[in-house]
Amino acid sequence: MEHKEGKWAAQILEARHEDGMWGNFHALSSPVKGRPITTEQAIRRLHRLGYTMEDEVIKNVVERMVLCITGQQKIDNYSEKTHDWNFFEKLMLSAWIRIFEPQNPYALEAARGWADIVEKAFASGTYCREDDIEAFTQQQGRRPRSGFETGFGMFYHAALLPGVLTPTTERMFLDYYLSKPDGMYYIYDRPLNQVPEVFASKDASCYLAAMEVLAGYETAKEKLSFVVEWLNDNKDENGQWDFGPKANDGVYFPLSDSWRKAEDRKRDCTERVNMFLSRLLV
Repeated sequence: MEHKEGKWAAQILEARHEDGMWGNFHALSSPVKGRPITTEQAIRRLHRLGYTMEDEVIKNVVERMVLCITGQQKIDNYSEKTHDWNFFEKLMLSAWIRIFEPQNPYALEAARGWADIVEKAFASGTYCREDDIEAFTQQQGRRPRSGFETGFGMFYHAALLPGVLTPTTERMFLDYYLSKPDGMYYIYDRPLNQVPEVFASKDASCYLAAMEVLAGYETAKEKLSFVVEWLNDNKDENGQWDFGPKANDGVYFPLSDSWRKAEDRKRDCTERVNMFLSRLLV
């Protein structure tokens, strides 16, 4: 059975509001049982379950996000005072649009704006915070106001920029993410160039999630070879992988309706790993 037709997708679709959304947009924390999910949590999970722009539920949300980043409509009434929320919201929504529709012209415009800053921030041959701040200030007409506006450390930056950086800058950009002490914000909070100590763990599943984002870059094939080696080292005698029962977080797993049987869990884990490897080994 396709995961799109399983119970996890059905639960999410059942919670959808009349406008095709799930209430407020932003929240990338794990869903909490008994609490409503956000639109962002919903589309993240649906994406994992195989939903694409071919599905009306995703098309509807993407169209709403496009209206928002073009200033025609608000995504919701939520905001955070610590950020220039409109600016952050455009980054966030553009990243999600590109996940589902990589060539969307409005999201590409946002991506190219950020790419210009990245190119200048790495122009010296490595990341330079001063060059980053100068490039941001020149483009936006103001200095950065919060942490996300410099440093490119979030999931959103990484998801937004595949295909818009020069090859040289892209290599440095991936090296930067891999060596950051705090990993990729929202996904994994430890250095990405150090594989998790325990493979059968939620940590390993989250680590793979960060690598799945970086796999969208052309130079990932060379930069992530150590991840391929790590995965191959943890394949069992039947050619399967198993992140263990604690990887059931309602985000990346499960894909199948139930993990009561270990073979269902292993099948889900193996499906995900093989999908990742197929992107790097072509």
